[in-house]
Amino acid sequence: MTTPTGMDTNTDTPAVNVSHLVKRYGDMVALDYFDLDVKAGEIFGLLGPNGSGKTTAINCILALLTYDSGTIRVFGEPITPGSYALKRRIGIVPQNVAVFNELTVIENIDYFCSLYVPRRAEREPLVEEAIDFVGLGEFRKYRPGKLSGGLLRRLNIACGIAHKPDLIFFDEPTVAVDPQSRNAILEGIQRLNRSGATVIYTSHYMEEVEQICDRILIMDHGRHLALGTAEELKGMIDTGERISVETLDLSDETLHRIQQLGFVIDAVYDGRELAVRCRHGDHNLVDLLGILRESGAGIGHLTSRPPTLNDVFLELTGTALRD
Repeated sequence: MTTPTGMDTNTDTPAVNVSHLVKRYGDMVALDYFDLDVKAGEIFGLLGPNGSGKTTAINCILALLTYDSGTIRVFGEPITPGSYALKRRIGIVPQNVAVFNELTVIENIDYFCSLYVPRRAEREPLVEEAIDFVGLGEFRKYRPGKLSGGLLRRLNIACGIAHKPDLIFFDEPTVAVDPQSRNAILEGIQRLNRSGATVIYTSHYMEEVEQICDRILIMDHGRHLALGTAEELKGMIDTGERISVETLDLSDETLHRIQQLGFVIDAVYDGRELAVRCRHGDHNLVDLLGILRESGAGIGHLTSRPPTLNDVFLELTGTALRD
């Protein structure tokens, strides 16, 4: 894809700026003075458990919902339901596939592109480029019912990007697709970003977020909890590495000694494996192995892994990121 048209050349202007946004549904506060800044040209991850306010925030940014107070600016301009020129610069790839089963692949892409580009002569090359971009050339005359789940997701993406938006929202674009299609989708998103598009990405798959996102915001209960790169977020939590040791003869006394180590957050033994969650430290594994050797416990397979975004999410929100 070539560079999106209408791109703001001032990269200091945020692609999206949300300030002190409040949205209530009766007595329920869906967004509680929520803040968000997305830099032009980045892939920005927006994470939160179900009910955290992600969808409400996105719908407010798209001017699909009214809100009680706060401000929203897209590429430096306030966005309203009538901001048609601004909305022309936005693309949306929803979680639920939104295509017409009665239309073919090329007809679907042409229809959605026509919502932004009414002149057929201008639209035709854009539609062809979108088909090539998602690799659906040989399926152009297929109806959606004949496509696999992965190909259907690619069609969904093509419908959202054919008009070459400067800002693209991807909401769970890889749900229920095979690994090959997932990789193709993620690579496509990165290509769109390299061509100049700003991307806001939501997913329940933490490894995807870590793989493609420049910065990540974690929200819950309508509030901004933490923002940073994946590594910066991992540095914000108490959890460091997790160590697992296979052993069949760990005594209660040794387990207690391990639990008393200053760097140990918790240690659990199920009769076959010792699982230790540690704080950040340089000698955690060495100190743990020292106690195991002193006790005479037999040591089998051993693993040590650094904290993940799942650990960050669990510690900050108290819940795992779930579908």
